[in-house]
Amino acid sequence: MKYNTEEKKLAMPEYGRNIQNMVDYCVAIEDRNERKRCADTIINIMGNMFPHLRDVNDFKHILWDHLAIMSDFKLDIDYPYEIIRKEDLHSRPPRIPYNNSRIRYRHYGRTLELMIDKATELENGDEREQLTKMLANHMKKSFLTWNKESVDDRKIFKDLDELSHNKIVLSEETHKLTESREILARNNQQSNNNNNNNKKNHQRKGR
Repeated sequence: MKYNTEEKKLAMPEYGRNIQNMVDYCVAIEDRNERKRCADTIINIMGNMFPHLRDVNDFKHILWDHLAIMSDFKLDIDYPYEIIRKEDLHSRPPRIPYNNSRIRYRHYGRTLELMIDKATELENGDEREQLTKMLANHMKKSFLTWNKESVDDRKIFKDLDELSHNKIVLSEETHKLTESREILARNNQQSNNNNNNNKKNHQRKGR
């Protein structure tokens, strides 16, 4: 009796020893057409092992990649897809550069800072006025989301002045922002709606 520990290491253990033996047999077939028919049969068997994955995009393509891997890329057939290359099998994905840009106020976020920069590039007029008012109200909403208490509009105007490098200057006399209590009420309502939706989803999964 031969133990599995004495067999060669499986390239893809999830398919098991029998499938690996089929692949090894397929590689050894001399007739090219017969070799392709054998490969098609193995692919069908592999697919039947994981029927729940049939709806996954490129499921067949993935199976052919796996077949090539299990054959150690020695299976000489006309593949129906462009299979993965052996040299790319263990290659690492390119490193994603880390964003080291400093966020002055984390409760406002980097995106809002970029939007403020864009607003400063607009010429004076209705478009800049509307965008500025929208940004100021969004800043107030973000501030209250993080701090959960009332905030004076002067604080928002001061932060906007700072973030825009003194290019956007607002005042209480000329600009009126949404009341804090109204924003807090909306935030609480949204939070309650999210909690209710999460409960409903949890109940559905529990059925």
